Amino acid sequence: MALHAIVTGSTSGIGAATARALTAAGVRVLVTGRDKSRGDALVAELGGDSVFVPSDLAAGPDEVRAFAAAATGALDGRVDVLVHNAAVCPAVDTVSLTDADLDTALAVNVRAPHVLTAALAPAMAGRGSGAIVVVGSWMAHVGHPFVGLYSATKAAEIQLARSWAAEFGPRGVRVNTVSPGATRTPINENDDAVVTAMTARTPAGRPGRPEEVAAAITWLVSDAAGYVHGAEIAVDGGITSTSLG
Repeated sequence: MALHAIVTGSTSGIGAATARALTAAGVRVLVTGRDKSRGDALVAELGGDSVFVPSDLAAGPDEVRAFAAAATGALDGRVDVLVHNAAVCPAVDTVSLTDADLDTALAVNVRAPHVLTAALAPAMAGRGSGAIVVVGSWMAHVGHPFVGLYSATKAAEIQLARSWAAEFGPRGVRVNTVSPGATRTPINENDDAVVTAMTARTPAGRPGRPEEVAAAITWLVSDAAGYVHGAEIAVDGGITSTSLG
């Protein structure tokens, strides 16, 4: 029986690449996001039994729980894999950050993953199997003058993943994190020169590709990673752990 997966924020970028990689591995994927046209287009590309269910993860907890229920129903009542990919990144300093952007970032990057995990992990644990992957960020490990809140939310998500590994792992649900480096995605499409310069002096010497992150996520949810619990895998070209001077 094929695994059933939800990938949040999967209408573009790393999320869409993950949906493609999981589908290629034989997983049935539920695509979700706010843009129905992009979601429908990706589902048409994926083919098979993939499905699109819209979601607004900035909404309140009840709405997020309603999405979890709708997504479970669309996957015939079973979710085996949950990939927390959706995120917003207000690229401003602390003083310039608006209250609205503060609330949205906390809601999408921290509250929604928590609510979705609380809604979906118990059924996985009841069956004795499942996999949850948080998409973190290299920025969770460094200070940055313009994305302090984003970095903090990603650090919170990574710590939640560790805690969920301890909470649900003994009942068969593996929880891990994949932390991309500076990766070319729609979230930074207007900053290509910055991303290129940022990665020029890394061991990889270039920005990451969404497909490279998706490959790590796909491996983590597979049986090949069955002994991996509470880990953070950096798919970052070495930007976090090395310095070329």
